[in-house]
Amino acid sequence: MRTLKRVAVYCGSSDAVHPDYLEAARDVGRALASRGIGVVYGGGNVGLMGACADAALSAGGEVIGVIPIKLRDLERAHQGLSELIVVDSMHGRKMVMASLSSAFIALPGGYGTLDELFEAITWSQLGYHQKPCGVLDVRSYFSSLLAFVEHARAEGFVRPALENLLVSETTIEGLLDRLQNVELPQLGQWLVTP
Repeated sequence: MRTLKRVAVYCGSSDAVHPDYLEAARDVGRALASRGIGVVYGGGNVGLMGACADAALSAGGEVIGVIPIKLRDLERAHQGLSELIVVDSMHGRKMVMASLSSAFIALPGGYGTLDELFEAITWSQLGYHQKPCGVLDVRSYFSSLLAFVEHARAEGFVRPALENLLVSETTIEGLLDRLQNVELPQLGQWLVTP
């Protein structure tokens, strides 16, 4: 079982979403804090990002925000964090978040969330890290995406050996347990496994 010191949480910055998504983000923040796991996230104080950060902070957790200069005002950088790191670019944000985290969780979000999630998965696939990635499937938000990944596997674009690179659960407790226990493929394994 791996130890999770900090988890990168990728999620939307919109408040104009179903309340269940915001509550799920709060649940994630509280669950991570209750397990003594720090939150690393995009640094904003709005949408699911702000809900997760505020809940973790209220529960006594560590919360590190990483925000690009360009988005500091747009996403309204959170001023009450354990630490706020300002970087030059989205690439810099993803690198810093990955370096600080032992796993990655995606909550519902848009293009940015999906970009961050799939880059983390790709880095794992290529052996740049051995850190698990998961999605919290709130209101079946990710069901179509998971079906597409399965389709890509059936069509030969995602090798069977890579199936554990992305795990999914409907509760944060279940997802954290999976992330702690999932066995990830080694680089050489997927290169030779059909």
